[in-house]
Amino acid sequence: MQAVEKRISLFNSLAQSVMNSHDTNFWLQKINPLWSVNQPLAKIVKKQIVAKDTVSLILQCNRHVKHGVAGQHHPVTVEIAGRHYERTYSMMQLDHDHLCLTVKKVDQGVVSSWLVEQSQVGNILRLGQPYGDMQQHIQTPHLLLLAAGSGITPMLSLVEGLSQSKQLQTTTVKLMYWVKTNEDAAYVDYLTEITENFPNFSYQVFYTQAQDQRLNQAHIDQLENLDNTTVYACGPSGFAATAEALLSHAAAIQTEAFSLSQFDADLTDTGFINVTLTKSNKTVAIPKGQSILSSLEQQGIKPNHGCRMGICNKCACNKAQGATRNLLNGAANQEPTQLLKICVNSAQSDLVIDL
Repeated sequence: MQAVEKRISLFNSLAQSVMNSHDTNFWLQKINPLWSVNQPLAKIVKKQIVAKDTVSLILQCNRHVKHGVAGQHHPVTVEIAGRHYERTYSMMQLDHDHLCLTVKKVDQGVVSSWLVEQSQVGNILRLGQPYGDMQQHIQTPHLLLLAAGSGITPMLSLVEGLSQSKQLQTTTVKLMYWVKTNEDAAYVDYLTEITENFPNFSYQVFYTQAQDQRLNQAHIDQLENLDNTTVYACGPSGFAATAEALLSHAAAIQTEAFSLSQFDADLTDTGFINVTLTKSNKTVAIPKGQSILSSLEQQGIKPNHGCRMGICNKCACNKAQGATRNLLNGAANQEPTQLLKICVNSAQSDLVIDL
């Protein structure tokens, strides 16, 4: 194996002396689709259904893929009908060479639909640098994990990381997992196996559609030692906001939201806002109350972006003036010269932004 890697490395050095990296990658990938001088690539080597409209993809990674820590997210770029799309997913590290990507189909989601329905073993994905703050920085003897829907994926990564690092032997971990119906629950067999192997771990599944068991005070009342408990919560924005409100008295709480569900349903804003783009020397009218990123895309403007969840900061730009509202938590901001995440903010007055 080492001899093969040395030959590849030598070939790379020679190739780069006469060709640019794009040309080198092209010819290397004619031999092996994972070979590259600089691209972090992963190949789907196994695909399996794990819940309703949900698949697990086992990815074999090349040497350029940087493995994040448990709970972090990877930008994932796929090619669909000749066009490249980037989305963000949390992954579970299986070993040095393999990651597990779990994807649930989202209604009208181009990438999630392709990954669930059309991706095949052998397809190549490009992975970006991992990021995110939901990591294993646990300073308390107890850990509470709250997951709703696709929010289970970073929690699975955290549980597996705790298992591999032996922290499940010393830290009490409770997972509370909300899904619509029983067939939407993913990885129940895995969670049951962890429970059997680690007495400190337990989990519960709640059904929001079949039994209307949405997160509420009754769930919190059954918990003990919250003053010595670190809480991680991940799910739609409404779920994350509810968790923050109900568990504000925990030792520490960290949440991540992956949609704008809480405030989108309540938006009553009407009319249009003028947005001046200083770098593009343009002024466009966008709907009041709608994501600035989505509004600009509807105008044919393509700002840089990544996760669309307010996490990766790829869309962040300077707001020179104007009022905005955060679609995740409803917070208003009228201060000038502020960093603005356009994927999770709407315009409330005429804006001037550096795009």
